[in-house]
Amino acid sequence: MKSINPHKFCFIMCTNDTQYANESAHYINRLTIPEGYAVELITITDACSMTSGYNRAMNSSDAKYKIYMHHDVMLIETDFLFHIIDIFQNKNIGAIGMVGVKKLADNAIMLHQKRIGMLYSCNIYHLSHFSLDTPAKPYEKVEALDGLLIATQYDIPWREDLFDKWDFYDVSQSFEFRNRGYDIVVPYMEKPWCIHDDGFPDLKEYYKERKKFIDEYFHSL
Repeated sequence: MKSINPHKFCFIMCTNDTQYANESAHYINRLTIPEGYAVELITITDACSMTSGYNRAMNSSDAKYKIYMHHDVMLIETDFLFHIIDIFQNKNIGAIGMVGVKKLADNAIMLHQKRIGMLYSCNIYHLSHFSLDTPAKPYEKVEALDGLLIATQYDIPWREDLFDKWDFYDVSQSFEFRNRGYDIVVPYMEKPWCIHDDGFPDLKEYYKERKKFIDEYFHSL
């Protein structure tokens, strides 16, 4: 069993765009680092799926705190790492996200119900303050997290045996944490902690992956 460094953060992203990855890294480098802690960044450029890339990075890092994020997420809350440490003082919390749903719809599509959280969202047309329902202070438990950013304090394998594309890896991981008895939460934020330059989604494989999720997690209930 590998040793875990309790005073280390690892940022992990799968990327196929150097410009995005460099910009995201620029914001990571601007974060205030708590005294006595270290930070590393792992970028996977040749992943065949989000789950396989995340597992490879997870297994190669000894950091206790891992932040899995899209390469188009820019962290603008410079005290982000302090917030993560504070929330993870509760050992029952396994994962933190910026956006989530309190109850996942029967069709497993997060966009079909009211979400909680806060972020700045932008595309080629405009930047908007994407404010959803506000979580309770200091955080609120949810059933599923959006994969734009998921921070963890425990290593649980991503289901690359099941999800071999780029969708539903996040909802699946949310259920994997909850099935092991951990809470997943969205923190209360006075203002957004990040910008997500989300552009336009590619739904080519989305519904195939959704069927896998429903068969695995809903039909087994």
